[in-house]
Amino acid sequence: MRVALHTRVRPDRIDAYEAAHREVPAELTTAIRAAGATSWTIWRSGTDLFHLLETDDYAALLAALETLPVNITWQARMADLLDVVHDYSSEGTAAGLPVVWQL
Repeated sequence: MRVALHTRVRPDRIDAYEAAHREVPAELTTAIRAAGATSWTIWRSGTDLFHLLETDDYAALLAALETLPVNITWQARMADLLDVVHDYSSEGTAAGLPVVWQL
């Protein structure tokens, strides 16, 4: 399945956000792949971030990463940089952008 996400980086933290993603820990990328992601791309337009990831089960991927120390550390780092976090909706369930059209 493909999951599209929309997050927002804080305007004063764009450089730090991009720097963080130039040095994503290998332990984290290994864990993300082991949790089931086959690809994850992030695009930025101003402060808007658009993610596209591919996985068999997004909720299972999040659950597999939830308690891993490397992911907890990364999420804390991202929380300092982002205005909008992507992992959960306001109801606490796994969220993604709804598909409007597809070719």
